[in-house]
Amino acid sequence: MLNPSIENTNNQLKSVADKLNTNFDIGVIVFLLVKSRWLIVCSFILAFTVGFLFLRYSQTVYESKAVIQIYNQNEANEILQLNQMNNTDNVLAEAIEQIRSKVFLKRIVEKLDIVTSYYNQGIFKNNELYSSSSFLVKVNVKNQSLFGKKIYIRFNTDFKSGTLEVEQLGITYKFNTSTWLKNKDFDINVFINPKQSGAAIRANLLGNKDVFFVVNSVDAVTAELQSKIEVRLLNEYARTILIKVRDINPVKTTDLVNAITEEFLVYDVERKSESSSNILNFIEGQLQNVFNDLKSSESELQRFKKEKKMTGKEDALLTANMMRYSTLEDQMLKVEMEEKIIGEIQASIAKNKNIDIYQLISLMNGTEYENLIKDITGTIQKLLIEKENLLYAVTPNSENIKQLNFQIENQRKLLIESLDAVRLKYKTQYRNLLEKAGTYKLNNGQTPEDEVEFSRLNRLYTISEKYYTMLLEKKTEFSISKAGFVSQNIILERALGIGAILSPSKKKALLIAFLTALLFSLGLVFFRYIFHDKIYSLTDITKYSSGNVALLGLVPRFDRDIPVSQLIVDKNPMSLISESFRTIRSNLQFINNSVGPKVVSVTSTISGEGKTFVAINIAGILAFTEKKVIIIDLDMRKPKIHKGFGVTNTKGMSTILTGTTEIDECINDSSMQNLKFITAGPIPPNPSELILNKRLNEVIDYLKSKFDYVIIDNAPIGLVTDGIATIQSADYPIYVFRSGYSKRMFTQIIDRLRNENNLKNLSIILNDIDISKKVYSYNYGYGYGYGYGYGGGSGYYADDMPKARKFLKRKNKNGNNRNKT
Repeated sequence: MLNPSIENTNNQLKSVADKLNTNFDIGVIVFLLVKSRWLIVCSFILAFTVGFLFLRYSQTVYESKAVIQIYNQNEANEILQLNQMNNTDNVLAEAIEQIRSKVFLKRIVEKLDIVTSYYNQGIFKNNELYSSSSFLVKVNVKNQSLFGKKIYIRFNTDFKSGTLEVEQLGITYKFNTSTWLKNKDFDINVFINPKQSGAAIRANLLGNKDVFFVVNSVDAVTAELQSKIEVRLLNEYARTILIKVRDINPVKTTDLVNAITEEFLVYDVERKSESSSNILNFIEGQLQNVFNDLKSSESELQRFKKEKKMTGKEDALLTANMMRYSTLEDQMLKVEMEEKIIGEIQASIAKNKNIDIYQLISLMNGTEYENLIKDITGTIQKLLIEKENLLYAVTPNSENIKQLNFQIENQRKLLIESLDAVRLKYKTQYRNLLEKAGTYKLNNGQTPEDEVEFSRLNRLYTISEKYYTMLLEKKTEFSISKAGFVSQNIILERALGIGAILSPSKKKALLIAFLTALLFSLGLVFFRYIFHDKIYSLTDITKYSSGNVALLGLVPRFDRDIPVSQLIVDKNPMSLISESFRTIRSNLQFINNSVGPKVVSVTSTISGEGKTFVAINIAGILAFTEKKVIIIDLDMRKPKIHKGFGVTNTKGMSTILTGTTEIDECINDSSMQNLKFITAGPIPPNPSELILNKRLNEVIDYLKSKFDYVIIDNAPIGLVTDGIATIQSADYPIYVFRSGYSKRMFTQIIDRLRNENNLKNLSIILNDIDISKKVYSYNYGYGYGYGYGYGGGSGYYADDMPKARKFLKRKNKNGNNRNKT
């Protein structure tokens, strides 16, 4: 069965695989590029139009950047050799996180007062005015629903009053400029920007209905700023940090990034000096108490000496005697002071459950047990910071906050237990020192009671004096330390001018548009190439057929309307298409040059390939040679010969083969003298049986006895097998392909006819070739061509002369000349 539709899917898949596994055909690709040129041009136009619209109407984002160098060192601390617990190992990472934190960014929002944003409404995008706004507002929002809503402002002609309208809520207010308007929703004061001229204000505000402002909460603006800021390490060895800010207003980006760098210097000093400030506050509170104790103990000691009438010599003796255990007293003083500080810490923790970790650090600074609880206080500090940042995103009753509170409480209990253990240790140490001091006996001539009392008073005075002196020294040291807290961080690069455009990038947009159109074009050509399965030239036929195929000739495309009769050679005998059929007539002699009548059998794969057109014009061109020619229509399923010659189809081959009419009754005359034809006749129910009947051979033999050529127009054998019998018995079996219409897989039928039906003399005609193509130029001949070499001035091809010259020039270039034919 020679039906290609059965294996259509498999053949297409095989064709695609063959194209991918073999070299690309450059000629086909160029042809498809030319064929798709308008789609490609349109794709580029569309891509660049979309790119232009994107650049024109998308919101422009600007970016400003600054660089700061982190230098964490206190000169006064180095001189005094003070131990600072707030010196971290990774200062750079700490600085980056501090700048990113909402706690710090909230300071920027409040400093620049950017909770209110001013806009000029556009069709596709809004333009933020920022500092260029002709009016400014001070507002205290009471109704939380107003946050984030557009508030349109309309000024009267005198700019002394106007109206505020919240369209989303349907609320309207009247106001007077530079006067506070107070109501249940907000307190607001609208005033004219003093930095702008009157002409600019009038041009911007008078009659402008598209100006509005939006009031946001501080937390919302802080969160938005946090999403716009980028902080990263620039150079670890140089200790530099890069700060970038993105926003839709170029001036605002510059102000934001500069405010962040400047405020960080202030914030850094405040944070680092907080410890010294707390210590100084504590020392100031202790100095007065210790001074009172010192004054009281001095008065008690003088009174005792006066009562006991102690001379200077006795006083010196007692003093010298007491030096023996002065070392013990120093140790007792130190232990007592440490134990007293722990008591202050425990009292602070017991009084306030929320630990002030910074005050706790300042209280522990310089103590021996500082390192014992440093890890616990550090953990509490991290948990408190994490809780503070998390409260910006969740409620205090959330599971995350509860978990942090639980961890903080555990660390607090652990801290209390650690302090209890340390305090117990100091108490035990103090008791042991006291017992050891009691072993010393003072022998100075006084009663034991006087010695004990003198020792007690002298010890209290000495302790108070030393404690007071120590506090004065510490106050001096930490005052110097606080004065030394000048930010060592350096702003290496400030944001200057206005922010640079970050997006949309013109280069990127145009490049993406170009690449999109290019990829679409390449994809279109590739897709068409993969599914390019049409025959366009004789090269395609020879390439996709397995054997040597006799190429009988080419029939060029007829640019004008083909007449109803489809017979062209008699109407345009000097045209290029007539010459092509003359070439076919000449090439028939190479197939069979024997004497006697000949049978020409024409078929194709499917309808529409032009087999009837070729058969009629071959008959016509043969009739020009004074030969008697008859054409018979054996395509009984879809007859066309009667239409071509404009006669009825009431009788013909079907009635002849059934014996209803005689052969001579069905022979019709044409417009040409030597050309006759027999129509197909009424469509029979069994065309295959009629054609395979031996009666057909008798009819053909009879016609051969009366005509020199019998032309048979068969049914397409790719659909039915009716024409195989006449193809096998014909002297000139001809198979017709149509350029740009026939599929490449149709060539497989030629191989089957040659191999399975032993049709060795089967020849090919390629119909409907567009010879005007300058690209995708295949070889149009293989020894059978149009290369007769007629001169340009012969006038042989009439109105087709320009095309003929180009066509013959290509043919002669390929070596197809008269000698080869």
